[in-house]
Amino acid sequence: MRAFGAAVLFWLTGLIFVREKVQKKDLKRLFLLAIFGVCINQMLFLKGLDMTSSINAAIMMITTPILVLILAALVIKEKITVLKLAGILLGFLGAGMLMYSANHAKGGQSDALGDLFILLNATSWGLYLVLVKPMMLKYHTITILKWVFLFGSFLVLPFGIMEVKATDFSSFAWEAWRDIGFIIIGTTFVAYLLNTYALKALSPSVVSAYIYLQPILTAALALYLGKDQLDVFKVLSALCIFTGVYLVSVNRNSHQKSS
Repeated sequence: MRAFGAAVLFWLTGLIFVREKVQKKDLKRLFLLAIFGVCINQMLFLKGLDMTSSINAAIMMITTPILVLILAALVIKEKITVLKLAGILLGFLGAGMLMYSANHAKGGQSDALGDLFILLNATSWGLYLVLVKPMMLKYHTITILKWVFLFGSFLVLPFGIMEVKATDFSSFAWEAWRDIGFIIIGTTFVAYLLNTYALKALSPSVVSAYIYLQPILTAALALYLGKDQLDVFKVLSALCIFTGVYLVSVNRNSHQKSS
């Protein structure tokens, strides 16, 4: 539902606002992007989250920027500078401290296979960010995503069709349909659109570094709902995270000015 729903939205948006043809030779790259950005990424994340705790999933997900940095260096020869490496490691330290503290407080345990699925999902997403970067120089964001999700929809179909058939949709309350709508529109259509569009101006490692903001946003929401408390440890973690993102970003800005 997530893949097909987003595909419909991207194709409708393309028909209305962006009418751009894709060269046949680039369809292979778009199909590859669908494998890593939709099929492997989404399926392993949801399956891994089902098998492990959300805290452990978040810990594994913050490895994405490190994986992107390594992949970008190997695939598109992105330079690894001291500031960029320091920023990513500092951000990883802050997010890791925050999540470890929450996990330790609750005494949570994770499923090893679920954690592995989340790690593979993070690797897949990191590879997607690296591979999609060159395509951004050639095509509009909507053009790329409509093909990626079209291919991705058919890739996930064999894995999800039986579960769809076994689901009693008539028993869904309106809140369930509301949440499904948010997942399709908010966390898929809008999120992929903004992530891919950001790659026009930023490198894959900078885009991925902002995943460190997730623990901060989660903590802020928990505080607002009265489900968590702010302490010194969390403040220090937040400082590490924002400093890490700043170091990665300022390094990119300095490189652009010097060139």
